[in-house]
Amino acid sequence: MDIQAGPLLNQIQFPEDLRKLSKDQLHQVSTELRQYIIDVVSVHGGHFGASLGVVELSVALHYVFNTPYDQLVWDVGHQAYGHKILTGRRTQFHTNRKYKGLSGFPKRSESEYDTFGVGHSSTSISAALGMALAAKYKGETDRKSIAVIGDGAMTAGMAFEAMNHAGVSDADVLVILNDNCMSIDPNVGALKEYLTDITTSHTYNKIKDDIWNALGKLPVGKNFTREMASKLEHSVKGFISQSSNLFEAMKLRYFGPIDGHNITKLVDTLQDLRNIPGPKILHILTVKGKGYSLAEQDQTKWHAPGLFDKVTGEIYKKTFETPQPPKYQDVFGHTIIELAEKNEKIFGITPAMPSGSSLKFMMEKMPDRAIDVGICEQHAATLSAGLATQGMRVFCNIYSSFMQRAYDQVVHDIAIQKLPVVLCLDRAGLVGEDGPTHHGAYDIPYFRCIPNMIISAPMNESELRNLMYTAQLDSTEFPMVIRYPRGEGVMPEWRTEMKETRIGTGRKLRDGKEIAILSLGHPGNFAAAAIRDLRADGIEPAHYDLRFVKPIDEEMLHEVFSRYRKVVTVEDGTVVGGFGSAVLEFMAANGYQAEVKILGIPDRLVEHGTLKELHRECGYDAAGIASAVRALMSEKVSAVSLTTG
Repeated sequence: MDIQAGPLLNQIQFPEDLRKLSKDQLHQVSTELRQYIIDVVSVHGGHFGASLGVVELSVALHYVFNTPYDQLVWDVGHQAYGHKILTGRRTQFHTNRKYKGLSGFPKRSESEYDTFGVGHSSTSISAALGMALAAKYKGETDRKSIAVIGDGAMTAGMAFEAMNHAGVSDADVLVILNDNCMSIDPNVGALKEYLTDITTSHTYNKIKDDIWNALGKLPVGKNFTREMASKLEHSVKGFISQSSNLFEAMKLRYFGPIDGHNITKLVDTLQDLRNIPGPKILHILTVKGKGYSLAEQDQTKWHAPGLFDKVTGEIYKKTFETPQPPKYQDVFGHTIIELAEKNEKIFGITPAMPSGSSLKFMMEKMPDRAIDVGICEQHAATLSAGLATQGMRVFCNIYSSFMQRAYDQVVHDIAIQKLPVVLCLDRAGLVGEDGPTHHGAYDIPYFRCIPNMIISAPMNESELRNLMYTAQLDSTEFPMVIRYPRGEGVMPEWRTEMKETRIGTGRKLRDGKEIAILSLGHPGNFAAAAIRDLRADGIEPAHYDLRFVKPIDEEMLHEVFSRYRKVVTVEDGTVVGGFGSAVLEFMAANGYQAEVKILGIPDRLVEHGTLKELHRECGYDAAGIASAVRALMSEKVSAVSLTTG
């Protein structure tokens, strides 16, 4: 489908084309840009509401600043679609988040206008400050550094660490706080309340407006210069705000709040701020989903709605003739409630992902025992540890790639103290269109090296429920990881009776001849499908579902290597240091010889695409597993050998 841009937007290939327009034309550019995003995302999918909310800001920034020489950093990147369209990628924008197409996030290798790769939140201020300090060191006094950060991302400790440094750095950095009270779900915490207070405070805003009005009436002559007026304004503003304005207290000059959808006001303000040196923050108020009424009304639903009819608002859903299995995250969300109804010690914790992790169900039913802490993975882990010291059984649900941000807390606050926190790693393995910033590729190796850790992965929904049941038992004395993929359930009838799984034990699913497949987690279903194809060719692999990578089932591995000289391991994590590596370590330590093929995420960055496309690329889908088995069956084992996918 050929989607046409409006007449003004069609003239803009790069920001220098935008800067040729008059300021009066920018409102029309914004209207056309917003409509183009709606047109493309409705047909091709992607994130939606966040970019609609910053259309005017995107236009104003590229109009006022000399990008790419001036360094513009977009926090997270959900909000950067308008930026991409204005910076040479409009004709390719329909490939956004598609296999081999544009990334869904700013990416340095994709464009010189993408100054910093983003995907995880709250990194923009640190990055922009680094750029500003480098410009100062190199004598590039005309070069500006701008960070655009959402109020949800501002809840993270890293943003405060960066502001704490910026305030005393004398670096020429501008932080733009995009305040819409949303990340993916509504914002939480004291910062949200503070921003609401400063936005709605009649006293603060009336005094501030009175100062500006009074200064505008003062004579400007040789006895009262504009510089003196500015100093007076700043002094009086400081007098009323030092005790009430957090940002001024951190020595960031604070401006705003202003309407983030008033393009004229935005341009005028940014032009003024461009001439003010030092660290400063502009507070703008926007509406997530602006310009599409349904997205404004239900901002969580329209964060990334999939394909939809832009006229009626109907979100297209696949229809099936037979009952479909639920997503793993929904099984988690309903199962934790079942467990909590019987065990009053159970708590649920999530860092700003109650909808994505499905902890929202428990938050609705048991609000005093399910907590969203904001975009604060480190705090989530240590908060869970604190609860655990008091006998609570905490399920801390964090996406695998986000858990990387809380690694120190897991080591220092949970594992060393042997606290039985349950770390539920949603989105483990490949996640699809979000790409390498979100793939949960590394959690097996980075947890496997930590003493006192239990690491498990269910092959299906029933196994997930059993592992969750086991994790909350008093007999489980160590921290336990339960990792599972995005979506991808396999059991339409999933509400099985829960039972204890003995820690460190696997399951033999079938005996075989000559060759064995060892799987961990959901990819065991790909192995089962591969075996069905292989049996048609007369090949009879055995299949073992290990369930645990730490402690690994050594009794089962003794059986495997005593009976089979050819082995394929399958996992949805990196092949470096993961499940396959654990199997090889056992083999070497016990003197076994076998031909081993490790299948999993290869030792390189895997880009974005559908899960089906990425599984095929990485070679651990059913076809890839079958191919690996056939290849091994055609080889003669002469010694210990290893190949990796």
